[in-house]
Amino acid sequence: MQDLDWNLLKSFLAVVETGSLTAAARRLEASQPTLGRHVAELEGRIGATLLRRTPQGQEVTEAGAAFLADIRAMRDASDAILRRAAGGGRDVRGTVRITASVVIGSLVLPRIVAGLRRQHPELEIEIVATDSVDNLLRRDADIAIRMVKPAQVDLVTRHIGDIPLVAGARRDYFERRGRPNTASDLLEHDVLGFDRDDALQRGFAAFGVAIDRSFFRIRSDNHLVLWQALRQGAGIGFAQKPLFEAEPDLETVLPDLRIPSLPVWLTAHRDIRHAPRISAVLDGLEEGLTAYIAGEWARSL
Repeated sequence: MQDLDWNLLKSFLAVVETGSLTAAARRLEASQPTLGRHVAELEGRIGATLLRRTPQGQEVTEAGAAFLADIRAMRDASDAILRRAAGGGRDVRGTVRITASVVIGSLVLPRIVAGLRRQHPELEIEIVATDSVDNLLRRDADIAIRMVKPAQVDLVTRHIGDIPLVAGARRDYFERRGRPNTASDLLEHDVLGFDRDDALQRGFAAFGVAIDRSFFRIRSDNHLVLWQALRQGAGIGFAQKPLFEAEPDLETVLPDLRIPSLPVWLTAHRDIRHAPRISAVLDGLEEGLTAYIAGEWARSL
């Protein structure tokens, strides 16, 4: 048992947390046979069966569960070492990984990071555009842009502002179909909406308008798909106000709709926030996002 390879423990933990060798291999960017060998070798070293195969996937045994707390503690210690190492250095250089929602990551961040790269040419920036919440404590990302305030105590956050959400469409759609004056007028229009997500249905209910998913003639749970459909004149959609303002062919309607705004939180881990490259990117993101929320992008296009 001397010099137990950490990779064996890491593979075992990934299988436990994901429930399958395939998902664990994706998480660790390794092959499924490699992870299978790691688990088998670990079981041989420990002398106990740690996982059992079930119809639902891999299930941890009682013997395997006994090691989980210690293995997770080792992972947390390893992650802390990596974070502190990442915080070193005095020059604005190296890689910064940013995670953000699909809309912000795809439509807003590229313009901001282009400016950052011009200012700091030795920066390398990775953008993870996803609506899932990545774990900063495990170095899934260095910086996160989130629409909810993170609760972890080891994270530092800045509330950048609140993005207004509005309804609108392309101008030629309104020329063909007219403009709605009330929420109930939307019942006579082509409205773009979500497929499985019922957020818009609940929002309409709050306005006193009952609808089901079939009301939306074009449906997708991907915000970029809906945004592009709106830009093509497919109907009335809901999106961030600064995006509408930056598109000369789009117009907003129903200004009195009480649509909740999106709060924007800029988040990083406490251990690395003062690293020059992290600090430079945080400042650049704050400046760029503040300008975006204020609608200054449309005026500068």
